[in-house]
Amino acid sequence: MKYKAITENHLYHKAYTKGKKFCGRLVAVYVLPDFAAKKLQKADPLRRPCNRIGISTSKKIGGAVVRSRARRIIREGYRQVSRELTLQTGKLVVIAARSAAAKAKSTDIARELRIAVRETGLVADKA
Repeated sequence: MKYKAITENHLYHKAYTKGKKFCGRLVAVYVLPDFAAKKLQKADPLRRPCNRIGISTSKKIGGAVVRSRARRIIREGYRQVSRELTLQTGKLVVIAARSAAAKAKSTDIARELRIAVRETGLVADKA
């Protein structure tokens, strides 16, 4: 499943305040319906529905190199989860790295993201 990045700050704020929330040891995940999903689907040449993903890392985690590594690992963990599970589309998904994510492996993050997508209702029904 393809996804796009969240670029607007107000969408991060909406996800933080109004979205379904899961807080784990490594990441915090916020999920909110994306009202611009149909518009983005029409703009896509293949007309594929997608999620918009935002990854947030604060300076509390470490320097620029550490924050970039955390973002890469979170991105790979999300890829693993989206390959294994059928996720709903048309959602805003904000993943905030916690301080323990700086030293974590992508498999640890993927394990926690699997729990998070089930808790927040992002997994699509098999029916």
